[in-house]
Order: sequence, then structure tokens, then C-alpha cells
Amino acid sequence: MIKKGAYLGLFVLFISIVISCEKDFQDVASNVVSNTKFETKDTIIEIEVTNKQITNVRGDGLSIGGTLGQYLLGVYNNPNYEKIEASTISQLALDVNAKLQPETYGADTTVVTTIDTVFLKIPYQATLKSETTSDYTLDSIIGDQSKAFTLNVYRTDTYLNRLNPNDPAKINVYNSDHTYQILPGELNAEVNYQFIPNKLDTIFVYKRRLSNGTVYKTDTVKLTSNNPFARIALDKAKIKQIFVDEYGTSKFETQEAFNEYFKGLYIQATGNEGSLMAFNVATTNFNLKPSLEIKYTKTVLKGGTTIVDTLEKTSSYLLSNFTNSLYKMDEKVHPTNENVIVQGTAGNMATVKLLDATKLNALRAKQWLINDATVTFYVNKNIIGNDTTNTPYNLLLFKDGIVKYHIKDLTTEGTEIYGGKLILDSNRKPDFYSFKITDYISDLLSGETEYNPILGLKVLNSSDIPTSPTDTIVANHSWNPKAVTLLNHLNTNGARRAQLKISYTIKK
Repeated sequence: MIKKGAYLGLFVLFISIVISCEKDFQDVASNVVSNTKFETKDTIIEIEVTNKQITNVRGDGLSIGGTLGQYLLGVYNNPNYEKIEASTISQLALDVNAKLQPETYGADTTVVTTIDTVFLKIPYQATLKSETTSDYTLDSIIGDQSKAFTLNVYRTDTYLNRLNPNDPAKINVYNSDHTYQILPGELNAEVNYQFIPNKLDTIFVYKRRLSNGTVYKTDTVKLTSNNPFARIALDKAKIKQIFVDEYGTSKFETQEAFNEYFKGLYIQATGNEGSLMAFNVATTNFNLKPSLEIKYTKTVLKGGTTIVDTLEKTSSYLLSNFTNSLYKMDEKVHPTNENVIVQGTAGNMATVKLLDATKLNALRAKQWLINDATVTFYVNKNIIGNDTTNTPYNLLLFKDGIVKYHIKDLTTEGTEIYGGKLILDSNRKPDFYSFKITDYISDLLSGETEYNPILGLKVLNSSDIPTSPTDTIVANHSWNPKAVTLLNHLNTNGARRAQLKISYTIKK
């Protein structure tokens, strides 16, 4: 009877607990639905956005694998932005043929070398529209392709050193405004060559000549799938003297000896109009690599007059091993009106002041639970119009201190959630860029971090994208020349002024 009474008491207690828990669950559900204890709100935080000049960026790729993702050549002159004249400085990879000793043909024979053609080959980045007609469109070109810019090729007298001469334990740094010494005299056949990109340049026909000048053969140069390429004719006599006449000497024995002798090419673009194209030095397609091409014929003579043999020769010197970019910018002073300019390469950026000490302390006192924080920058449509080609597809918001750091949300959430992509309106016009910085604002307001620097806003470069959560430093590279005009924080910009919107939860 005692046991039965105990069991009965436990059963009654269990039932009462279940009933009580069910009541609690009902109360909790009711509170969640009616939201009687918490309330979600949002607010607009006024920010400050101003222009900031970019003095230079790194012109070398030594810190990111040896080469930049793209190299720029040409002139882009948009009156709303800084004019850019982009040039390239590059060492050449030694051709193995240059190391061969001169051939011997027996007694009473002489060998006469004739340069058939020599040119700088720069393959375009192009998309094939139709295989039947080999119709291409040229990619990665901005500006006025109907107008020419001036192109000259020089021999640089600056040795491109990978290591810092003052501290050989560190890699060297070549900024985009570095000064290079050049040897006098252009190497191009036509001085001040007027260059216009042409998608129809898919083949080049040249003539092979004997020592007496007689044409004995016609040859053709073409690339993989007839990809179009730029061809800048070089001076035959100068290239013969610098290169072919020195074949077999110690200057062409090793890459190191060759770099000491021929320090590199300086491909210079100047002018006030034209277009700006990007080309790829690091492509794995050998046929599409930029190079200096020498086509020459050796005529073997017996007795000084009788032709006993002709040897067709080709030397290819790839633009590789070490290639740098040089950007000459206008450094335009932008007016302090309702606009900010964001331009790639060594152009311009914006500084963004989100929360000063007073605002930050006031928000911390509110003890908000941050649900979302989004900062938005609107495009000035009166200036941009329908121009999506020359407008950057992505911007980057970052911590602009002595060392530039990525904002936490980029490394924790990834690029898709973090944002920065150009958003188009219903008419397919550039409209705005926005960034979700929820973790960053939450950490500031909770006091988890005290580091509250002014932020920077710049054109995104592919080298800016973090490769891991620990990749937090923003590299100082830019080969993206596009630009955009944004509206700043002034009230005259109305609802399209730059602003920070915070969604938060508070306890009633």
C-alpha cells in the first residue's frame, strides 16, 4: 500500500509538470507571436563620404605570384575622370635558339643573315562570335576605339631586380609611378606609331628574302583559332644589331646574362585620345602570349656568289619573367560638391566615415541587437547614364588605415552576401552599390572591437578577393581602369544620398 501510494503521488506530480510545461510553451509561443517583450526597428545613420586621391599602386606582381592578372596599354580620356596613359615594362624570356653556336658550312662559304620581319605581337582578348566567318569581338577595351593613341617601343636601361637592393631578404617594390631609364632611340619601325585596335588583324603575311634581296617565299603568321592580335613593326636593323648579330655570344648564354645585357622593353602609350586595352602575360596558352618575334633567313654562299642553302629562322622572346605596369594619371582635383569619384588604377577613391566617437557611444548605450547593417552608395545617373561598359561591376569597402584590412563580413560571409556589386535599375541603368556590414557594426556596438577607422571605397580588383578567412590585408594592386561617379552624403542628394541603414531588436 505504501508503494502504491508513492507511485500514485509520482504520477500526479508528473501530470502537473506536463500541464505546467504546456502552459509555459503556450505562453512563450504567444509572446513570440505577439512580440510583447521585443521590438524590431530600423534607422538611418548619417555618414560622411569624401574624395581621396590615389597616388600610386603596385605596378609589379612580385607579391602575388610574379605577374599581374592583366596589363594595360593605351590611353583612356574621359572628361569626368583622370586621363590615364598606361604603359608596360617587361623583361624578355631568352629564346633557346639564341644560345646555339653559329653553323659551319665548310671552306669557301659565307653566311648572310637577312631580317625578313620583326614585330611586337600582342594578342587581343577576344570572343569568337561566329566560327564560320571567324568574326570576333574585342574584350577588355574601354575608350574610343575609332581614335589612335601614340605608341613607341624603347629599350630600358633600368635593371629589373626582384630583390630589394637595400635589403636582399625582401622582395622589391615597383610602384605604378616608378621612374625607368630608357636608352635613346625608338625600336619601332614607325616612330610615334598611331595605334588603333582592329579585330580583323587575324593574320600577317610577310616575305622571305635571300641575301641579294630576292623574294623566295611568302609566309603567314596566325594564332590559335585565328585569334586577332596587334602587330607593332620594329626596326629591322636595330633588332639585328641588338639580337641576331650577338647570337652565340656570352650575352645570350643564360637568362641572367641576357637580363644584364638586354634589361627589357618599355612599351609606351601617350596621347589625349584613343582606347585602353588589357592583355594577359600569364596565359597558359603559349600561342596567345605577347612576344617579340624575329623572322630571318640565312643564305649560305659558296665563293661569295653561289647559293648552296637557305635556312628559315624564327626567334620568339616572350614578355615574361618580370613585367611591370606604369600609369601616368592627370591627378585631377575633384570639386567638393555632391559627388565622389571612384576610379581604378591610380585614380581616385572615397573615404567613408560611418560612426565617430560620439555616435558610437550613443548607439552603444542603446544596447541594440543588430539584425542587419547595410551601407549604400547611389550612382549619379546624370553623369553615368546608360554606361555599363566603362562602369566598374564591383566596388570594395575596406578599413583604410596605415595597413588596409578587409571588413569582417567579407571574410566570414563571402562576396555574394557582403555585396559591392553594381545593381541596375528597371531600365538597365547603373543604380547603386550596397554592402552588408552586419558583423562589423555589431562588433563595434557591442564593444567587442574598439578599432573604428575611416573606411575606404575603391574599384574592386581581382587580387582584392580574400582566398581564406585569414587573408585579411587588402593588397595595393589595381589593373581595373573603370570609373564611376557616386552621390555623397549631402542632403541635396535626397533619398539617394549615401547612408547606413541599421535594423535592430530592442527589449521593451
